[in-house]
This record gives sequence, structure tokens and C-alpha cells, in this order.
Amino acid sequence: MIAAYGFNATLTAAPGKGDQLVGLLLTGLDEGSPGASEHCVVYLVSRSVSDPDVVHVTEGWTSEEDHHRIFAGEAAQAIVARIGGLLAKEAEYTDYVPVRGRAAF
Repeated sequence: MIAAYGFNATLTAAPGKGDQLVGLLLTGLDEGSPGASEHCVVYLVSRSVSDPDVVHVTEGWTSEEDHHRIFAGEAAQAIVARIGGLLAKEAEYTDYVPVRGRAAF
């Protein structure tokens, strides 16, 4: 499958909450969660080398519509609701149109 829509998110956890934030974001790969959807072709959670409370998420989706539809669902909204309580500031998002790449995890 090819990603036709994607985004990067930078999330800054409250001091000392980076591990919890990463753990919560990784539940997005669980069965029934957004990252496990057939429409999500890339779901990568990374941490900053210099600040363990800064977490980056890269996602690639088959379409922007698929992304919005999946994220409107109950599983995604439950994760989003829990993320807010862990953040020190509002998340920063950059959306994009993937051109070419490779993801093998």
C-alpha cells in the first residue's frame, strides 16, 4: 500500500511524563487502534535524543479521508483524550503529501 497523506506530530510531555506518553502512543498499534488499521501504512513513534519528554509521531495513510475517518472512531478518540493530560504544551503538527520512501519495521 502507498501512503498518499501523512503528518508529523511533535508532542512535549510534562516533565518526567515522556515514558507514559510513549507507552500511550504505542497503544495506537494495538488491535483495533488507529495504527493497526489497514489504511495506516506508517506509524512511527520516536523520542528526542536531547529531551526524553519530546516525542515525535510520523504517520502515513492511504488517504486524508481514511485518516480522518479512523481518527473519528472511538479507539482513536480515547487515546487522544488521554494524551492531553500528559502534555506540557499543545502538540505541533505538520501535514504532507508523501512522495516516496520506505518503511520496514
